[in-house]
Amino acid sequence: MPIPDYQTLMLPLLRFTADGDVHTTAQAAEMVAQQFNLTDAERAEMLPSGGSLKLFSRVGWARTYMAKAGLLEAVGRGKFKITGRGIALLRTNPPRIDVGVLSQYAEFLEFRERSKPNKTDSANGSEAEVAAAQQTPQELLESSYQALHAQVAEDLLERITKVSPQFFEKLVVDLLVAMGYGGSRKDAGQAIGKSGDDGIDGIIKEDRLGLDAVYIQAKRWKATVGRPEIQSFAGSLEGQRARRGVFITTSKFSADAREYVNRIEKKIVLIDGEPLANLSLEYGIGVEPVTTYKVQRIDSDYFEEE
Repeated sequence: MPIPDYQTLMLPLLRFTADGDVHTTAQAAEMVAQQFNLTDAERAEMLPSGGSLKLFSRVGWARTYMAKAGLLEAVGRGKFKITGRGIALLRTNPPRIDVGVLSQYAEFLEFRERSKPNKTDSANGSEAEVAAAQQTPQELLESSYQALHAQVAEDLLERITKVSPQFFEKLVVDLLVAMGYGGSRKDAGQAIGKSGDDGIDGIIKEDRLGLDAVYIQAKRWKATVGRPEIQSFAGSLEGQRARRGVFITTSKFSADAREYVNRIEKKIVLIDGEPLANLSLEYGIGVEPVTTYKVQRIDSDYFEEE
């Protein structure tokens, strides 16, 4: 089953600490994984940023929220135990613990006020609001970032498809140089868009020393690029005794074309519209930063006293 949202984890987590012992986040995560029969793939699932495991993140936020309500207390780095208030709540045999239950405690309400709570905490509301309420603040931040990223990538690809073939070649040069190919921008600019012979649009250094070359086909197309075009490019590489090639297009590659490059000896990388836009975003080609948010956490080592 999918990893439960952090509010669903609150009651199992509090029950897990009912023995009064000190527990760790890793122990709690293992308990959750076993209780909810999580698969190995679900245990290994990462947040969109790849910065941490989703399971550990949700257990951590469930613990944090209950600590703000005084049900748990931290006793060291990544260690916590139940409080008297937490024991008292368990004695009432609650069917569920969520932000609504935690709101009965003044400390939690003060915490929510300081963090400017969102209306999505309500059990009522639209389907989207309920879904958002099931995400931790970190997940909400990351999912919002992913949505913005996808929208900018879509807009960027649309702009790329409308530029001239000459500008598209320039964009390809800028991207490849940003990725570490071509040596200097001047060298790369001289290498690409100058050949046009035998189905090769350009040649660019694989590294700054020029130990090998990458042959390039850059096409601003709308139609799907099929196997015949890739076969022609592969033949051009053979004619140049080249081992590596990159075929870049603003459209898409057919399944047959992708299957073909996986079967041939030549190493040909296919980059179509969506990956092209994402790479341009990653390396800052055609975009500029608007706002930067720095997410911080407590450095527990700093507070360790000798």
